[in-house]
Formats: sequence, C-alpha cells, structure tokens
Amino acid sequence: MSASRTVRGIAAAALASGAVVASMATPASADDGHGRGHHWDTRSTVVLGHIQYDSPGRDDYSNRSLNAEWVDVTNIGRRSVDLDGWTLTNRDGKRYTFDDVRISGRSTIRVHTGYGRDRDGHVYQDRSTYVWGNWSDKATLRDDDGRTVDTARYGLYNDDDRRRDGRRYDDRRHDDRRHDGRRHGDRRHDDRRHDDRRDNDRRDNDRRDNDRRHDGRRP
Repeated sequence: MSASRTVRGIAAAALASGAVVASMATPASADDGHGRGHHWDTRSTVVLGHIQYDSPGRDDYSNRSLNAEWVDVTNIGRRSVDLDGWTLTNRDGKRYTFDDVRISGRSTIRVHTGYGRDRDGHVYQDRSTYVWGNWSDKATLRDDDGRTVDTARYGLYNDDDRRRDGRRYDDRRHDDRRHDGRRHGDRRHDDRRHDDRRDNDRRDNDRRDNDRRHDGRRP
C-alpha cells in the first residue's frame, strides 16, 4: 500500500450548512426510517455516517453488489485524523482494519464491502460476502487503542428484540408446518376416498360382467 492516503473532504461549505450535523442527528442508515440508535464519543471528531445496509437490487454476491453496501465514516473536525489501526465491526464481529489511512478535516471516507483499489474517499474491505444485515445490525468504530468511538444501530438490534423476532419466526415456521400437515392430511384423506370410490366402481363393473356372462350361459 502506498504512503499515507489523505482523504479529500467533501466541500466545507456543505458541511458548514449542516450536512454533518444532520448525519449526527439522524440514525445511521441509508433509510433513515429504519435507524434506531447512535452513540458518539464526544471526545472524537470522527463519527459514523450513513449505512447502506441493503445493496440495491438482488443480493447476487457480485462485486458490484457487494460494493453497493457501505458505511460512511466522517471527520466533523477541522484537523485531519490518522485512522491507522482503527477498526469497523458489525454485530457478528466481522472486522475491517484501516491501514495507513488519514482522514482530512471535514471529510468522509466510504467503506465498501467488496474488492477494490483504495482511493481518495473510498476504501474496500475486500470481502466476497455481505457484512451488514438487511434487517438489523450494529456498526462499531474503535480507535487504535480499542476504545469505542461511535456506534450506530438499526432494525431489531438488542437481545430482547432478537429473541422476540426469533420466537415470531419459529411460530411462523410452526404454523406453516401445521398448515402444511393439515393440507397433506386432507390430500391423503381425499386420495383414500377417491381410491375407495374407484374400488367400488370396479366391483360394480365386475358384478355386471358376471351377470352378463351368467345370463349368456342360460338357455
């Protein structure tokens, strides 16, 4: 990797007008309606911005789709910050480590999931699978000493929510199995009735054939 990369910032005028303040005030998610939690260490000027947690289109694991999943890391201060050794992790512990990256004041780095060549404003985790859950997840940004700098949550993210969601899912599966069992039982019952009717029809035909043969033998 080349010497320390300095990320060119987004325009200071846009930041001054409240773009960064808005990103801090709103939940960190690409769809603001789904965000539910954002905790920021006020000692740091580096915060998490938007999270594109569900890449547009079908999840086909192509590099293009993977790179459409990303997290913004923003420096709202005026001075640059060395991110070397900082980490970004999801709820399941998938970790990305910033390597030889410096973020300029009032600028943003977008951390993509897939493969790519790091450049100004964009870095890549070089993964072949998705990182951020489509329904819920938690992003944690830590400095090189392991201290939590910022966290952002969306969807059903706490243990109680996950347990409730798991029960709802299990209940749905149980209901589906019961429903499928009833449908399967009904089909078997209908099949048996249909077989019985066919057997009765066969017996009636045999009796008629025997009667005709018997009548033919009589003078």
